[in-house]
Amino acid sequence: MNPKKLTIETVEGALRAHQYICDRSLATVVYLSITMGKPLLLEGEAGVGKTEVAKVLAEVMETKLIRLQCYEGLDANTALYEWNYPKQMLRSKLEEVQHGDRETVATEIFSEEYLVRRPLLEAIQSDGVTPPVLLIDEIDRADMEFEAFLLEVLSDFQITIPEIGTIRAKKRPYVYLTSNRTREIHDALKRRCLYHWIDYPSLEKEYAIVMTKFPQVESHLAKQVCAFMQRVREMNFYKRPGVAETLDWASALVALNRHELDEATVKETMGCVFKYREDLHHLEEELRCKRLDLNQMLKASAELQA
Repeated sequence: MNPKKLTIETVEGALRAHQYICDRSLATVVYLSITMGKPLLLEGEAGVGKTEVAKVLAEVMETKLIRLQCYEGLDANTALYEWNYPKQMLRSKLEEVQHGDRETVATEIFSEEYLVRRPLLEAIQSDGVTPPVLLIDEIDRADMEFEAFLLEVLSDFQITIPEIGTIRAKKRPYVYLTSNRTREIHDALKRRCLYHWIDYPSLEKEYAIVMTKFPQVESHLAKQVCAFMQRVREMNFYKRPGVAETLDWASALVALNRHELDEATVKETMGCVFKYREDLHHLEEELRCKRLDLNQMLKASAELQA
C-alpha cells in the first residue's frame, strides 16, 4: 500500500482485507497518523484489538514490525541500546596482545560496530524502502521516568548516545502506542500523539470478526457466542472478556465439534473466557439462579442478521 495514495477508504479496506474489522473512526485516525507522521496512542480494555492494529498495518505496508513490550522497571538501555561488552573486551585484549596499543582501541570500541540495537534505536536507524512500524505495547505498564525518556524520541525521532552523538531517523517510523489504562498516561506524551479509544464491539461487529477469523464456525453458533459475550460484559465480573477471549472460545468450540451452546458446554469451556477463579464462581452462580439466561441469549442471537 502506497502511503502517498492513501485514503480513509483504502485504509479501512486494507485492514479488512487482512482480517481486521474496523469502523470508520479508527480507519480515519490511522490514516491521519500515517499522513501526518504522528504517533497514535490506542487505549481500551484488554483484548479489544489494540496491538493487532500495528501488527496488521505492518503487513499492509509490507514493512518490518518492531515491538517494544513495556513493563515495570523498563529503562532506556533495554529499550534503546547496549554496548556489546564481551566483544569490546575481546577486541581490547587482542589489540593489547598484538600491538600493545590500548588508547586507539579504546576509541574504536565505542563505535556503532559494537552497539547492540534495541527496538527504539533499530526503528530510528532502519534504512528500508518503507519505514518500519514501531509498536510500543502497554506503555501504561512502564514507569513515568520511561515516559519522559520517550518524549525526545517521539518529538524529534532522534536519540543521543554520549560516545557517538545524536542519531536522527532518515525516515520516521510509523509509531503506535497501546495502553490498557491501568494508570493515566502523562499529558506531555499524549500531546505528541493522536488518540483513539477502542471499545468493546457491538454484537454485529463482533459476529463479523468471528466469521472473518474463523469462517469454519457455523453461523448460528457464532451468533450465540457473540450474544453470550455481549450479555456477560453487561454484568458485574471482575475482568470482562475481550474480543481475544471471544475468538479463543469460538476456536475451542470448533475443536470440540460443538454446534450449539448449552449450559453444560458453557460450563466446560469457560476457561477460554474467564481467567479468574472469582469470575468462574460468579458465572456458575448466575447460571444456577437463571440471571444469566441462555434461552434469552439464543433468542437474541437468532435476531442477528448475518
